[in-house]
Amino acid sequence: MRVKVKFDKLYRWDRTGEHCSIAVPVKQGQLWSTEHVQILDGERVLPSQTKITSRYEDGSVRFLFTRFMADLPGNGKKELDYETESSLRGNYKGIMLETTPHGFRADCGSMEFAVRNGTCHLFERLICAGREYIAEQFVGPLLKTDAGEFIPRFGKWNVVEQGPVCVTLEVEGECLKVGTSGAECFPKEQYTGKTDDGSPEQCLRFVCRITAFAEKPWLDIACRLVNATDEKQHIASWVFEIRRKPDAVLSAACPVAEGGGTRRITGIRELPEVETKIDLEGVRTCVGRSNYKTDFIIGEKGERISVVADADLLLREANEHFGEVFYGTFFGDVTDGEGGVCATVYQAQQNFPKAVTAEKNGVRIMLVPEETDRVEMHSGMAREQRFLLHFHDAGEPLAELDNRSLIYQMPDTPHLSPEVFQQSGVFPDVFIEREKMNQDAEIALINRADSHARCYGMMNWGDVPDPGYTEQGRGGGKPVWTNNEYDYPHAMYLMFARTGTRRFLDYANVAASHWMDVDVCHYSRNPLWQGGQWEHTAEHCENGVMVCSHEWVEGLLDCYHFTGNERALQTALGIGENVLRLLETPMYQVSGESNARETGWALRTLTALYVETRDEKWIGKCRWIIGHFREWMEEYGEWVAPYTDNTTIRVGFMISVAVGSLMRYYRVFPDEELKKMILSAVDDLVDNCLMENGLFYYKELPSLVRNGNNTLLLEAMTIGWELTGEKRYLEYGKKTFERAVAISSASMGGAKKAIGDTVISGGGGTKNFAQSFIPLVTYYKALTEADMLN
Repeated sequence: MRVKVKFDKLYRWDRTGEHCSIAVPVKQGQLWSTEHVQILDGERVLPSQTKITSRYEDGSVRFLFTRFMADLPGNGKKELDYETESSLRGNYKGIMLETTPHGFRADCGSMEFAVRNGTCHLFERLICAGREYIAEQFVGPLLKTDAGEFIPRFGKWNVVEQGPVCVTLEVEGECLKVGTSGAECFPKEQYTGKTDDGSPEQCLRFVCRITAFAEKPWLDIACRLVNATDEKQHIASWVFEIRRKPDAVLSAACPVAEGGGTRRITGIRELPEVETKIDLEGVRTCVGRSNYKTDFIIGEKGERISVVADADLLLREANEHFGEVFYGTFFGDVTDGEGGVCATVYQAQQNFPKAVTAEKNGVRIMLVPEETDRVEMHSGMAREQRFLLHFHDAGEPLAELDNRSLIYQMPDTPHLSPEVFQQSGVFPDVFIEREKMNQDAEIALINRADSHARCYGMMNWGDVPDPGYTEQGRGGGKPVWTNNEYDYPHAMYLMFARTGTRRFLDYANVAASHWMDVDVCHYSRNPLWQGGQWEHTAEHCENGVMVCSHEWVEGLLDCYHFTGNERALQTALGIGENVLRLLETPMYQVSGESNARETGWALRTLTALYVETRDEKWIGKCRWIIGHFREWMEEYGEWVAPYTDNTTIRVGFMISVAVGSLMRYYRVFPDEELKKMILSAVDDLVDNCLMENGLFYYKELPSLVRNGNNTLLLEAMTIGWELTGEKRYLEYGKKTFERAVAISSASMGGAKKAIGDTVISGGGGTKNFAQSFIPLVTYYKALTEADMLN
């Protein structure tokens, strides 16, 4: 297999050996190993490393994830060749990782570092640009809550990913309260999160990841904080420090604006005027923040200066970017005669509050600054934040530090042609041949994808309140967060696959990151909550409801394939385990006692996990669910469900969820009886839910029989056509499709407003696109194949 890896024009200057990644789908039976996988620039083999993220049932490769280093031109596009059976061989040695008696040591070419188990420092040692740093110069994560101050204790380091191009190391740890027994560094190499009797240990814990890149003098640091206590925690501050000298002490005071001896410069054109040689005794500090051009504040004599992102900034600062792709950059740097370090916080403005302070003694990275916007984490919540540490020599231009900082915020991101995904068959067939595309339909899909609010704030970025749920009062006056209902990331990953448009990938990645952290329960004494996903609610988990109808995994599995992040896979598996536990509870034991959506979504989740893992444990409950649907249909005639105490009614969109889920199972395990059951449900929708005006009603009660606009019915009609070839099923959906296309106008503007711990900017919820994308695009695809699209 040979496919093109495409880069769109992005930055004005050439990038040499730029680190990039790509996910590549493979058709069943085509590939069995990564032995001959190469990325070529002409005839030159590029440094790369590849891992298999999914296999088919026969053991052949389903998905590959490849990291590589590419030379990219300034102000130009670039195409590379991805070959799975290349005759060429690379000999790139790259990063050398070795196990030490107490941890690991990595040699990246331009940098060496070591980590040690059981200490209270992120690194044991680091050498870069001729300068050596020791453990005491790396401080944090330092934490402060209403209960006091906490210092870290790291457990045992593990290898997450290893190759010549990139290495990722991970460690779990706990936050120890200052002044209590054990709050000091001593070897405790394995942190388990459990007490001696195996029960969950109550504490604030963290997971740190270090990602190193071959030949580059920077490291990507990710820190995930987990509230493994029974109480909501006010995170008063969350800080890392990089100290210029081991005995240096950084000020813990609040961030400050520039003062005497500092200069403010906007844009890089004026920077050459201040790029002066730093002598061995001198210290230069600098902080930068951008929206359009970067605003630099420079302390030529090591003055203490800061850059801050808070709610006030977000409210008063105009920004025209798609925030998931880019807002601006946010960094602080300290340089002396021996060199320096520049710290960039990833998506700082989007994840406010944030601050970086640079002073003569070092850089203070405040993932949560003290005495600013309040950050609270409910029990069981987690949140990961990232920053880049760029180590450099004394002569590194500020313009280059700014350039790397900006690229970190918006990295070069390649894509494949939609035909590669279509021909592989790894995704539902959402792909339309170019000559058959209807541009009104394409515009409608893009408008739906773009038309969502952006909700800034560390605990909210990547999620959006649902206006309908909020107006109904479901949050008791608070915004009701969607919690990625209907699997918004999955819809966006599919949208990216069918278009190659970069922002759709960024939408999906940001939403999946929030989902893995905030919308999943990471700690609970209730086994029915552990690992599960919260239903839409105020403050993301306030009502404490966890049901099968609001637990998804396909978007997380996509995230694993597109990003290589194993945490997405582990989160999906945890949700699956939670679904299995919930299905054992009394509410799911009697056929017809819950609506079709409940076990329908469970079936979709478990089927997806089987396709991903080929683990038979997921299929047992799938067969059990199908048996319940069969009993339900036999007892009631069709899938009617309780509503009032004395009624059972049809709810068309919920029945359509069940039809779609059964069809996903049917595609894996074709069965004639199952086919008949699916068609019976589709015919029942047509016979009883389709109104004379061509629309499907909302619900089957006189008080609820109104014009429906739910596009989920389109998926049911498409399935009817797929199973029979009868065009009448597509005719039944035409009015719903036409209206959906006609009213899909873009809505991205609107006034910004602060509500609680978020600043909301324009647009509506994400549920609309998440719910409608697959029904709309598969119905649209069917119309083109049936020659029924005007």
